[in-house]
Amino acid sequence: MKILVTPTSMQPGKNEDALKPLRDFADELVFNETGRPLTEDELIPLLKDCDGYLAGLDFITEKVLKSCPKLKAISRYGVGFDRVDVNAAKECGIMVANTPGVNAVAVGELAFGLILAAARKIPYLDRSTREGGWIRSTGMELRGKTLGICGLGAIGKVVAECGQGFGMTVLAYDPYINLDYCREHGIESVTFEELMHRSNVVSLHLPLLESTKHMINAEAISCLPDGAILVNASRGGIIDEDAAYEALKSGKLGGLGLDAFENEPPKGSKLFELENVVATPHTGAHTKEATQNMAALSVKNLIEMLGSGSCKYIVNR
Repeated sequence: MKILVTPTSMQPGKNEDALKPLRDFADELVFNETGRPLTEDELIPLLKDCDGYLAGLDFITEKVLKSCPKLKAISRYGVGFDRVDVNAAKECGIMVANTPGVNAVAVGELAFGLILAAARKIPYLDRSTREGGWIRSTGMELRGKTLGICGLGAIGKVVAECGQGFGMTVLAYDPYINLDYCREHGIESVTFEELMHRSNVVSLHLPLLESTKHMINAEAISCLPDGAILVNASRGGIIDEDAAYEALKSGKLGGLGLDAFENEPPKGSKLFELENVVATPHTGAHTKEATQNMAALSVKNLIEMLGSGSCKYIVNR
């Protein structure tokens, strides 16, 4: 049994407690030595002789899957699986599983951190102060404002709890929203259009699908109150970054916090010209607790799929 392991947080010397069951289960483990997600041309030679694949943020295309006839199961280290062609995997008889919920607190807390940082321009003020400046910058208080959450899953619920702790009114849009949960937790369920019209802060927690790509475009941004803050700690591509840039320059957007970009890493992004942009390197899930939990569950999922042919979190049955 040969298994490829590509997440940067699960290379030799990292998360060894979680890797031990996989080492005991497999005859051979192959690791990703690049320190970054792999392209399809880099994946194929590593994966073509593998039975199982513990996947990071690699691009797992139809070409990759059809080049790997021995592959039986892919276990995603994380919640998102938009970089996996799940339909092609199903056609090839390859199971795909993810690790929902285990990184919710980590990502939700980072998203709210981005909200705070954008509201008060904390990174910009930090840089200026270190350089000898002593700027007086007028920020925005969160108490009494309206927080709109697009995607009220496990992560969105953490952000909602944080917002309520700061005295914010919380709205939520989600095509699959749990109305009972909303009633029990004082969250108002609204349409996407209403959320955009009413929210001083919008936090995105959606998968990247054809229906969500550039969902936050110039038209959507124009609906926001002037000076609103927009945060994306889910997937790049949901925001039209060109439209966001123009809105930031005009003052329509008061701040932008991004942990996900259309191109990663976002080298040369014109967004970085602006002082009201806060950026982090897709690090929402990178806490000690979340990485341990994701590692353990992704290993468990892969062993179950290769052992018994099933697991609780298969996404392409």
